[in-house]
Amino acid sequence: MLAEVDQPATTTTRKHQPAWLRQLSRTLVDVWRHRWLYLLLLPGFLFFIVFVYVPLAGSVVAFQDYSPFRGFSGSEWVGLDNFRKLFTDRDLPRVTINTLVLSSIQIVIAFPIPIILALMLNELRNVVFKRSIQSILYLPHFISWVIIVGIWYQLFGSRGLVNQWLQQLGADSIGFLTEANWFRVMFVMQGIWKESGWGTIIFLAALAGVDNDLYEAAALDGASRWQRLLGVTLPSIMPIVLLVLILRLGNVLDTGFEHIFLLLNSGTEPVAQVLDTFVYTKGIVRGDISFATAVGLVKGLVGLVLVVGANRLTKRLGQEGVY
Repeated sequence: MLAEVDQPATTTTRKHQPAWLRQLSRTLVDVWRHRWLYLLLLPGFLFFIVFVYVPLAGSVVAFQDYSPFRGFSGSEWVGLDNFRKLFTDRDLPRVTINTLVLSSIQIVIAFPIPIILALMLNELRNVVFKRSIQSILYLPHFISWVIIVGIWYQLFGSRGLVNQWLQQLGADSIGFLTEANWFRVMFVMQGIWKESGWGTIIFLAALAGVDNDLYEAAALDGASRWQRLLGVTLPSIMPIVLLVLILRLGNVLDTGFEHIFLLLNSGTEPVAQVLDTFVYTKGIVRGDISFATAVGLVKGLVGLVLVVGANRLTKRLGQEGVY
């Protein structure tokens, strides 16, 4: 009898609760119900909090004449002086063009290669052979840039294997790693070799989600394998392709400091000096931390604008965006 009386009262009380409180209660119940999944997310969440969001507080350095000895509170406030110095720096146009050229080459040439590899791997029917090829393609991703560039010097250096062959054939040796004309070719080739196999993971996962009924329907209509690829496979994975492309555009000003730094020398400097190495030179070598922070802040804002713009353009074209 008491239960019959209490239950309507509890229901009435919940109805009179504010909407935000009811939503909060439902959220807490869902979190507790899936607590083990959230526990698995915790390390990644903490990583971004500690190494991405907390360091954002250091952006205040861009508006100061920062000195490590005086700290944040003791450093002189200079307003936008570091940004004025940035946009009047004579080296900025050159390093910006170098950065954009390398990023454009990577997007045009290197970005489609993981998609092509994923499509080729998806066509393999021998499981053992397929997994073996995947392992071979993934392996370079786990090798550091130091080792990869070292291997490249053994192959394409002035005394490398390729130049030894050229000399045996009577030709002059080529400065693959010391001449500016060859830098972009070497840079892109190394990037493709190291990261293309790893990039196929996302697209293989997308291919695994394509409905087999679509392939069967296309086959019944007389579509060839090539027509099924163009009419079924590519449209099905296009949302994932656009998603990865949008995220890639957000890093268009990041070309990879370690990779560039290992290839940088007096011969390649005119085309190899990019924003990442520019920040290193200004902030670490010359000790102008405030100027380097201003460069990093501008890079982040440009990346944000590119992601938002690309996302809106994608939605206008009728595709799903990042958000």
